[in-house]
Amino acid sequence: MICLSENLLWYQEILSNHGIKNTKQKELILIELMNSSCHLTAEEIYQHLKEEKIGLATVYRSLKIFVKLGIVKVIPIGGINYYELKIFSRKPLHIHFKCSNCNAMVDIDDVDINLDYIKLNQRVEQKKGLEVKDANITLLGLCKKCKEELASNAN
Repeated sequence: MICLSENLLWYQEILSNHGIKNTKQKELILIELMNSSCHLTAEEIYQHLKEEKIGLATVYRSLKIFVKLGIVKVIPIGGINYYELKIFSRKPLHIHFKCSNCNAMVDIDDVDINLDYIKLNQRVEQKKGLEVKDANITLLGLCKKCKEELASNAN
């Protein structure tokens, strides 16, 4: 298993290879993303790191760089951008589910569903002659908890 410091060195190498200065702020933002078990907004990253004297503009600028380099993925849902690591992610390939009632975001990380996801990408490539580099699939609906609460309130 690759440890946090090895991952950080790898990220620093990506930045350096693209002529981008590695800063303590970028490092802290990457660590925040690496340690997160959920999707984060720029504002949430800022809230977690503001004691480190990192401004919101710095968070946005860094995320923009990370997205451009392909190490962070943006998941736009309902006008809100969520961010997650693409490289060294705990869940490298998954579909997202957003509850329209409580706004919870859940990763659908299931081997069979992931295989279907890959097959979908391959089918699109074959049928349309395209090359799929990435996909954002977000399902919207009610999470289990909200579905049960709404059903119990209806009775």
